[in-house]
Amino acid sequence: MPVANCEMCGDSTVKHKILGQRLNGHVGFKPRKKSGISVSVKKCNNCQLIYSSPLPIPFNIQDHYGVPAEAYWLPEYFNWSPDDFSNELKRLKDLIEIKKGMKSLDVGAGIGKCMLSLQLAGFEIYGLEPSPSFRQKAITEMNIPAERLKLGMVEDIDYPENYFDFITFGAVFEHLYHPSTALAKALKWLKPGGIIHIEVPSSKYIVQKLINIYYRVIATNYVSNISPMHDPYHLYEFGYKSFEELGKKIGYKIIFHEYYVCSERAFPKAFRSLLKQYMKWTNTGMQLTVWLSK
Repeated sequence: MPVANCEMCGDSTVKHKILGQRLNGHVGFKPRKKSGISVSVKKCNNCQLIYSSPLPIPFNIQDHYGVPAEAYWLPEYFNWSPDDFSNELKRLKDLIEIKKGMKSLDVGAGIGKCMLSLQLAGFEIYGLEPSPSFRQKAITEMNIPAERLKLGMVEDIDYPENYFDFITFGAVFEHLYHPSTALAKALKWLKPGGIIHIEVPSSKYIVQKLINIYYRVIATNYVSNISPMHDPYHLYEFGYKSFEELGKKIGYKIIFHEYYVCSERAFPKAFRSLLKQYMKWTNTGMQLTVWLSK
């Protein structure tokens, strides 16, 4: 699908910077040995959103996510712990008082681990999940009530307006073809004063910039940003300004944000500590988390 305007701020894409090309498979450190179909990766001059142009869309969403849950996640992922989602719940408790009867929605619930943590925190839990195999795993192994976990994409599912106190898009937003439309829809489901949590890949991530420099040094035009045609099927990377600009259009306010620094095992141990500290100082970690209020 051609991309005429930035998904988040609406800026015309005509003059957006082309960062490079992304293949329909992993490139790795020997890109000259790889072949396939590629798309251009661009960056919005206004809000720093990174996206592909054109945007590849599968004939069926199950071409991406219709796989056994065991094939998508590592074995250790299937062990739920009360500590799962605990940091996010601590932050949420700083923003609102969790009371009995409050309702939460997990968009892209996967196998239901976040739903279990929200239930433990006192929420009446709801979720939606587009993958039949992931949803089935949530029901049979995590004991999520089937009637509380809808099968389908956020674009095709509806809930009553002003129904939820808390909605989370944890590691989901970057997979949506039109995240701005999905967020506008979720805002209708959210009660006034409710909170939306979104965790996304950051377009400021320093490690990707370093890898892209490597690709230039070896005289290729590949980049490591996003992965629209292969797992994990990331379609976007977001800047903080991406959410600022979208908020002006659809009517939410950002009440908190932070950048997460992740472990960088691809680098020699001697450099990891320094790299992590640099990412903390410069807000160039892997993930951006924003907390929105209606």
